[in-house]
Amino acid sequence: MVLKQTLTAIETLDSANVSGEKVKALFSQYSNVSVTVQTVTGEKGSTDFIKVVLPGSNGKINGGNAPTFGIVGRLGGIGARPTRIGMVSDADGAVAAVASALKLADMQESGDLLLGDVIISTHICPDSPIRPHKPVDFMDSPIDILTMNKYEVVPEMEAILSIDTTKGNSVINHKGIAISPTVKEGYILRVSDDLLRIMERTTGRFAVTFPITTQDITPYGNDLYHINSILQPAVATDSPVVGVAITAQSVVPGCSTGASHEVDIADAVRFAVEVAKETTNEDCQLYSKDEFNRITELYGSMKMLQTMGGITPHR
Repeated sequence: MVLKQTLTAIETLDSANVSGEKVKALFSQYSNVSVTVQTVTGEKGSTDFIKVVLPGSNGKINGGNAPTFGIVGRLGGIGARPTRIGMVSDADGAVAAVASALKLADMQESGDLLLGDVIISTHICPDSPIRPHKPVDFMDSPIDILTMNKYEVVPEMEAILSIDTTKGNSVINHKGIAISPTVKEGYILRVSDDLLRIMERTTGRFAVTFPITTQDITPYGNDLYHINSILQPAVATDSPVVGVAITAQSVVPGCSTGASHEVDIADAVRFAVEVAKETTNEDCQLYSKDEFNRITELYGSMKMLQTMGGITPHR
């Protein structure tokens, strides 16, 4: 159901000449889809941020009240040229985001509109730098995480899936996809039962989750170890965020080429699309509001973990 869109996204992004405008062109045939591209330059180069907005039948764009769902394709870069030739493993998050947008756009054209709006964001950079990291090197980004969150974490997103390649570790020994506990306002909450249900249905296998630590939900740049940037969107929003990791049994550097597996990315896309359906019609909840209210009543705010420490927010 989503392999066609996944292959289209891969073929488009696997190019030294790809740009945000070329990705935008994939959506030119869709009359009800809004796509914006913005080039941002940092100390290490530039990248094109792309945002795709698909209005829902009862979404806020059309004056309705259905929840707005967000999908963020998280990555450093889709390529490490000229050091590496071809698309790197780290590109999977961008591929999944673009493919999810294409699938939802195709659904709209076929008359299958979601109730709520869906906003999908990622960035396109075929020549990102490589950053040393243990146990394997990561892809770096031309711009810092503060800037990345500014363009990718849209205020209208009321629930967010952050899709990221998460293969450069010895923690997740599973090939496919895995999801994190829900993160909200500095709290690591329990894994959503609804997401587990949807994951088992869409993959046809037992649900797989991965552990995260307090360090992982703090901002980059604080000299703490992070598994990767999968949960960095959580430092820039009060909305619940869940990481969707595209994983491997072996340890694979994010800067490796020839390491992207179409079927695994398609699993992430299928999962994201189904979560978008059920979240916008309120059949899926990323967290329990009652439990969150209770934990904050008992232990107070944990928003300091969304900052660099002290009182200065990292936003």
